[in-house]
Amino acid sequence: MTEPPRVLIADDQTLVRTGFRLILGADGIDVVAEATNGAEAVDAVRRTRPDVVLMDVRMPEMDGLEATRRILAGTLDRPRVIILTTFDLDRYVYAALSAGASGFLLKDVTPEQLTAAVRTVRTGDALLAPAITRRLVQRFTRRGGETAALHHDLAALTPRELEVLGLLARGLSNAELAARLHLAEATVKTHVARILAKLGLRDRVQAVIAAYETGLVSVGEREADEDEEGTGP
Repeated sequence: MTEPPRVLIADDQTLVRTGFRLILGADGIDVVAEATNGAEAVDAVRRTRPDVVLMDVRMPEMDGLEATRRILAGTLDRPRVIILTTFDLDRYVYAALSAGASGFLLKDVTPEQLTAAVRTVRTGDALLAPAITRRLVQRFTRRGGETAALHHDLAALTPRELEVLGLLARGLSNAELAARLHLAEATVKTHVARILAKLGLRDRVQAVIAAYETGLVSVGEREADEDEEGTGP
């Protein structure tokens, strides 16, 4: 049986930390440490080795972006970092992606979304709130300088890997990819790992960006997929 994720919460607001701890605890997720600023978060990660860090952006002494950079600069047992913010602003998205964050959540998420997010990134999946994802994709596909390092030649990928990358860029998880392609989830994980290795990418978030930058997937396709998913009776 898989052990529940071990989580560190970094936020300078006591009420936020308390609320998140209660929500996660109610779902069987262990909060191993809390931090009120980025420096405390870096130290707590070294001491407690959490699986996931919930990281606020704006904190005193050291902000969440710098703390994320320092945490992910380590070579051993690097946790997944979810950026928490009330500010749905592009510049935070770019900075945190560069720092290696696995995804974003706005602080008004529901308890179900919060716990699902922690479990999702713990397994290696990327996590980006839909509203932020659309902004991210639109901006990254229009800007050159900031993203030049993420441009990649997809010729190294096999047809199946291209298919997996395209679906990954549309937001499908490993389980959803496996169902769509009629493959075992372990096989999907192998394909994703090979895509990242061949393209020199750090994680699934960068893979999503590469898919849009190279034209494999367009913004219009993503929006159409989201509209279709949101259509109901």
